[in-house]
Amino acid sequence: MANATQDIDTLIALCKQGSRNAQFEVYNRYYKPLFNTALRIVKDSHWAEDVMQEAFLKAFTKLDMFKGEVTFGAWLKKIVLNHSIDQYKKQNRNDMDAIDTVLYKTEDDNYKQEAVIDFQQVKAQQALAAIQSLRESYRVVLTLLYIEGYDQEEISEILGITAGNCRTTISRAKDALLKKLSEA
Repeated sequence: MANATQDIDTLIALCKQGSRNAQFEVYNRYYKPLFNTALRIVKDSHWAEDVMQEAFLKAFTKLDMFKGEVTFGAWLKKIVLNHSIDQYKKQNRNDMDAIDTVLYKTEDDNYKQEAVIDFQQVKAQQALAAIQSLRESYRVVLTLLYIEGYDQEEISEILGITAGNCRTTISRAKDALLKKLSEA
């Protein structure tokens, strides 16, 4: 693991110096998992490609902003997620409510105990299909929570919503997911 960290640090240093070969190597290492991340948010491979191009371009032009406080992959993933969410909002501006308007605006007072989902009993494909069939705000928060592995604090920051709003949305999304899975 130390070699991989040292190797990526070397590649980043070379990228900062303008090495196209180093940029290509970084792109090849991170493209596939980050493309899948983008695709899960925007739900269209062509838009996901656009997101990836914009995200890598931004990352390579803003490498001086990378301070090493988190891993390079986490920093790059955050850029991809932000571009994906922005692209999703642009795509759906006219078709449906923006994610901001469908997220629930409630306070912590009515916080209910989180639903527990036993994914060991449910086939992964069935669970993913159920998540994809939920309303957009639920789909996005559950994708960030279960698939991307973000915690509630990170999700609220990514989506620009309050912690209470995030918990409520996640709770309601889990309830909706449980209902979909029980119907299947």
